[in-house]
Amino acid sequence: MAEVKKIAVVAGDGIGPEVVAEAEKVLKRTEELFGYRFELSHGLFGGIAIDEKGTPLPQETLELCQNADAVLLGAVGGPKWDNNPKELRPETGLLGIRKALGLFSNIRPAVVFDCLKDASTLKPEVLEGTDLIVIRELTGGIYFGEKFRRDSENGQEAVDTCVYNVKEVERIVRQGFEVARTRRKKLASVDKANVLETSRLWRETVNRIAPEYPDVELEHVLVDNCAMQLLRRPSSFDVIVTENMFGDILSDEAAMLTGSIGMLSSASLGEGSFGLYEPVHGSAPDIAGQGIANPIATILSVALMFRLTFGYAEAADVIERAVKNVLDAGHRTGDIAVDKSKAIGTQAMGDLIVAAMTK
Repeated sequence: MAEVKKIAVVAGDGIGPEVVAEAEKVLKRTEELFGYRFELSHGLFGGIAIDEKGTPLPQETLELCQNADAVLLGAVGGPKWDNNPKELRPETGLLGIRKALGLFSNIRPAVVFDCLKDASTLKPEVLEGTDLIVIRELTGGIYFGEKFRRDSENGQEAVDTCVYNVKEVERIVRQGFEVARTRRKKLASVDKANVLETSRLWRETVNRIAPEYPDVELEHVLVDNCAMQLLRRPSSFDVIVTENMFGDILSDEAAMLTGSIGMLSSASLGEGSFGLYEPVHGSAPDIAGQGIANPIATILSVALMFRLTFGYAEAADVIERAVKNVLDAGHRTGDIAVDKSKAIGTQAMGDLIVAAMTK
C-alpha cells in the first residue's frame, strides 16, 4: 500500500478557496488512478486568519505546515486589509511562512501552449517555442532587509536595505544550474551588476560556481535588458535565476507571455524535498465568489508538487497532459477566452481536467 503523504491545505482569501477546491479534485483523481494516499489538513492563512485569529499566520497553521510533506496554498490578500499595520497584513504572513519553513527558492515555469497563442498580447511568431523557468531567491534581498524612516533636511525619508551573502547566492545559483541540466542546459543569471554592490557579489559568485557546470551555457543579463528580451525573444530563455525583487517582477512578466497569470504554477523549495505550492496569481477579490476564476495554475501546482516533492513524475505527466487536452479541445475560462460569451466557470474547468486524466 502506498505511503500516506500529508498535505497542508491553506486556501487563503479571495478566489483561493475556489481554485484550491478544483486542485483537491485532481488529488482525489490521482489517488484513484495510481493508488496514492493523501491526508489533507486545512488551516487558516492570510486575511481570513487575521479576521478569525488576529494574525495572518496562526501558530496552529504554521505547525500544520511544518508537520506536512507539502503545502498547497491558494492566495492571500484583498482591499479589506490594505490599510492594516504591517504585522496585520496578509502579505506579512507570506513572508513569515517562507522564512519559518526555510523556503529560499521560488520556481515559476512559463510555458506557452500553442492553442493559447491568441490569448497573449504578443505576436504568435514571437511566442513560438517559449518554455522557460524563473528561479527566484525568496528569503533575502530588499524584501527582508532592514526598513526604517528618519528625518532629514528635506523632510522624512525612507530606507529599505538590500543585503545578500555568499551562502544565499550560492545555494540559489546551484539550484539554477541543476535545473538547467535537466532541461536545455542554458542558464541566464540576472542582476544589476553595473550599479548595485549586491549584484556584483552575485555575479562574482556565479562566475566562481560556473566551472562546476561545464555542460551548462551561462549568460549574464542585466535586469532591465532581461525585461526587454523576455518580450523580444522569450523562446531563447531556458532557466533564469535571479534575486528576490528582480524575480518577483520578471516572473510576473513571464506569466503574461502565456496569455494569463491564471496559467502559472509555482513551487517554493528549501534544502530537502519539502515544498510549498501555489498559483502565481493573487486573490483577485474583484471576481471572488463568482465561480469564474481559472483553476489551471493551481492544478499545475499540484503537478509540480508531484514532480518536485513526491517524485510522482507519471502522475505529473497525466495532469499536465489533461490540461493540454482540455485546452486543445477549446475550453476556456474567461481570462483566456477570446470569445468571452463561450467561457466556462471554475468548477466546469476542474471537472473537465479531472475527466481527461487517464493513464
